[in-house]
Amino acid sequence: MSGSERSVQLQYHRLEKNLTKGSPLRLIVLFSIPLLLGNFIQQLYNVVDMFIVGRTLGASALAAVGCTGSILFLIIGFAFSATAGFGIVTSQFYGANDLDGVRKSFCTSLVCSMITGVFLTAVCVTFIDDLLLVMQTPDEIYADTRRYLIIIFWGMLPLLFSNVLSNTILALGDSKTPLFFLIIACGLNVTLDYVFILWFGWGVAGAAAATVIAQLMSGILCVFYIIYKQPLLILRRRDWIIRWKDLSRSMKVGLPMGFQSSIIALGCVIVQTYLNKLGPVPVAAYSISNKIDMFACMPLMSFGIAMATYVGQNYGAGKFDRIRDGVRQCCRLSLVFSIAAAGINILFCKQFVRAFLGGGEPVVEELSQVYMSMNATQYWILSLLFIYRYSLQGLGKSFVPTVAGVMELVMRFLAAILLVEPLGFCGVSMANPLAWIGSALPLWIAYTWFIRHAPAPEAPRDGLLDPRGV
Repeated sequence: MSGSERSVQLQYHRLEKNLTKGSPLRLIVLFSIPLLLGNFIQQLYNVVDMFIVGRTLGASALAAVGCTGSILFLIIGFAFSATAGFGIVTSQFYGANDLDGVRKSFCTSLVCSMITGVFLTAVCVTFIDDLLLVMQTPDEIYADTRRYLIIIFWGMLPLLFSNVLSNTILALGDSKTPLFFLIIACGLNVTLDYVFILWFGWGVAGAAAATVIAQLMSGILCVFYIIYKQPLLILRRRDWIIRWKDLSRSMKVGLPMGFQSSIIALGCVIVQTYLNKLGPVPVAAYSISNKIDMFACMPLMSFGIAMATYVGQNYGAGKFDRIRDGVRQCCRLSLVFSIAAAGINILFCKQFVRAFLGGGEPVVEELSQVYMSMNATQYWILSLLFIYRYSLQGLGKSFVPTVAGVMELVMRFLAAILLVEPLGFCGVSMANPLAWIGSALPLWIAYTWFIRHAPAPEAPRDGLLDPRGV
C-alpha cells in the first residue's frame, strides 16, 4: 500500500460520517437534518422562482414555466433518481472499506451519468415539439414553454454533473456539504433570475439559463471540495478502466430508480388530467393541498433518503443487525412524525389555505379539508413506504421498488378512471392513499423476506461487494 493510500485509509477511519458505527437512531437523525433543510430550501426556492417570473414577466410567462412541470418531472426526475442510485453503489463500497471500489464506482457514476445525459439531451431536443403537442400546450404559451425547455434540455449534462457529485458526497455520509452548496446555488439562481430577466431582457429563457448556471456552479464547488477536502474521491488513471460488470452494477441500481420516478410521475399526470375536467376550483384546491402535503411529507422523505445511505454502508460492511435496528428505530420515529403532521394539517388546513389565497374562498377551503382528511390520515403508510423503499434500494434490491412504483401508477390510474366520475373531488383525493397502500405492501413484504433470510448478524464479507448481490 502506498503512502497516499495509507493516508486515505486513515482518513476513512477518522471520519465521523461513517454510518457503520455508533447509535443508529442518532446517526440517522443527524444525517436527516441537512436533507430536510435541503428539501425545504429547494421547495422554498421553487416558490420564489415562480414568484419572480410571475411578477416580472406576467401570468402568461408564469403559465409557460408552470406548464413544464410534468415534463421535467418525467425526464429530469428520471435522471436525478438514476444518479442517486449510482451513489448507493458507492455507499456500499464505502461501508465495505473497499476504497478502490469507492473510486471505481465514482468513475462509473460519472460515465453512466454522461451516457444518460447525452441520450436524454438528444431525445428531448429532437422530440420537444412532439412532447408539447402530446401535453396539449396552449398556443398562447407554446413559444415560451418551448424556449424554456430547450435550454433546460441542452443543460442536461451540467444538471447531472452537479447531481452525481452531490450524491457521491452524500454516499460517504456527508449530508451537510451538499446542503451548503444547494444554498449557494439557490441564492445564485434567484440573483441570476433578476439579472437575466430584468437587465438582459431574456424572458423565460433567462430563468432557464439561471437554473443551468446555478447547478453548474454547484458542481464546480463539489469538485473543489473533493480536491481539497475529500482525497478519497481523487481519481487515478487506473480508476478509469471501467469494465462491463462495473457499468452493469451501477445501471442495475440506478436505472430502475430512474424508471420508478418516471412511473410515479406518469401516474400523477393521469390524475391531473382527470382532475382538470372538474374545473378550476377543484384544481386550485388540489394544487394548494398538494403544497401543504409537500411540507408535511418532507421529514418523512428525508428519513427515507437517509436510510438509503445508512443501509448501503452497513450492507457493504455486512452489518445486518445494524440494518435491522436502524430500520426499526427509524420506522418508530417516522410514525411519530407522521401522526403529528397529520394532526396539524387536519386541524389547521383551512388556515393554511387562507395563507395562500386570503379569505373569500370557502369552496376551496372545504375541498382542501376533504383532501386533507383523506390524505393526512394515511401519512403513517407513506412514512413506512419511504423507509422500506429506500432501505431496499440501499441493499441494491431495485426490482421490488420498481414494481412498487408500477403499483402506484396502477392505483392512481384506477382511482382516476373509476372514482373521479362518481365521487368527483373525493375520488381524486383518494388517489394518493390508494397508491401508497399499493406501493407499501410489496415493499414491506420484500424487506421482511430479505432481512429474515439475511446472513447471520455481523457476518464478515471480505471487504468486497459481490456483484450478484446487486
